Amino acid sequence: MVDSSLSGTNRQPDPNEKLVKVFDSEQESEAIIVKGLLDSAGIDSDLTAASMVQDTFPGLGGMIILVREEDAEPARKIIAEHKDLPSLPEDDETAEIEITEDPGAKP
Repeated sequence: MVDSSLSGTNRQPDPNEKLVKVFDSEQESEAIIVKGLLDSAGIDSDLTAASMVQDTFPGLGGMIILVREEDAEPARKIIAEHKDLPSLPEDDETAEIEITEDPGAKP
């Protein structure tokens, strides 16, 4: 049997380890994308609804991402790198089409 603690992968959850918030967003879709980035980089993360603390902080909503304390800096770096990427241009469905008439055509 291979000891997974030596390889650094498939770490067992430790209920006493410190988790650190590395990202928050009011948009669930944005938080899901960021979680996917962290997952693809091999960083375990927990996506949690911030609305669970409504009793303490009324009006606070959205999603937060928590990672292990030792993964916080690499996670923040990955998030920052992807935030600086230009977004894809949106299709402009209202673009005008220039119509030219043939000057030699008779109505």
